[in-house]
Amino acid sequence: MSDNSLPDELAATMRKAIRLEYWNLFWTATIIVTMGLVLGQSQTMKTAWVEDTLGVVPPIMFVIAAHMELRGTRSAHFPFGFERVNGLGFFVAAVALTAVGALLLYNAIMSLIATEHATVGSIVLFGQHIWLGWLMIAAQIYSLIPPLFIGRKELPLAEELNDKLLHTDALMNKANWLTGAAGLAGIIGLGLGWWWADALAAAIISVAVINDGVKALRSSTAELVDGAPRALSQPALSEDAQALCEHLQAEFPGTTVRLRETGRLIRAEVHGAHSPQDWQHPRRYWPSEKERAWRLAQVSFVPPVEAVAELLSDSKP
Repeated sequence: MSDNSLPDELAATMRKAIRLEYWNLFWTATIIVTMGLVLGQSQTMKTAWVEDTLGVVPPIMFVIAAHMELRGTRSAHFPFGFERVNGLGFFVAAVALTAVGALLLYNAIMSLIATEHATVGSIVLFGQHIWLGWLMIAAQIYSLIPPLFIGRKELPLAEELNDKLLHTDALMNKANWLTGAAGLAGIIGLGLGWWWADALAAAIISVAVINDGVKALRSSTAELVDGAPRALSQPALSEDAQALCEHLQAEFPGTTVRLRETGRLIRAEVHGAHSPQDWQHPRRYWPSEKERAWRLAQVSFVPPVEAVAELLSDSKP
């Protein structure tokens, strides 16, 4: 293994993911500009535009964390390198998603309570008067296309890297059709004179943002407080981690196994067992797919309390 935080076999996949995220940022920027040009007074469009703008947070955090994992080296100040920088980026993105989603939902509810009647006017384009709603609809449709393709490409990379930040971004991109569908319904509703359709669509988009944010917040917080490894797509315990725990308990009966996640890696402690005399590399204890054995970075052994007490008594004069 090299001196950086990333297992050697993941370096090529990580660089591929970084390139994809740069493309993601580029296409997201074009969507933000396109949506921003036709916002008008629509609450739906403003909410969708804020969501698209917020969509740059996960890829930016991923790119920063990935470069630190690839290039950052272990030192006296950072003896474990930057294994957890991805988890920190995941937490920052989760907080941003949840907070902004809650703010957007509040604004949508206030608009419904105040019975605000948004209007969509016309603009002059090439000498013709065009209803702005048509341009809004076109912008919404365009905003669906790049995320759909990028999300499909991100998912296998996220699974290979066991990267929750990239996986969350992929799911957000794939599920962007919900935002687009709600946005289209809101704009069409305004065109039909249904004043409430705009704010209602904005509220639906906000709830989707909050849902993504809360799930990400639960998983990212668990990692930062040394919780057991979580699954990629939900706060439930990871199947890999559960299988590893069962395997270690079977190999060392009567022990207590504690697992924690540092970024994409797992560190295990076996309490109540002496270290085996024949030293084994941590990856040897990985129970399932051997190509994912890189996830197990460390297996430590803590001897039984009786052994510690005996050691202390022997050391007394």
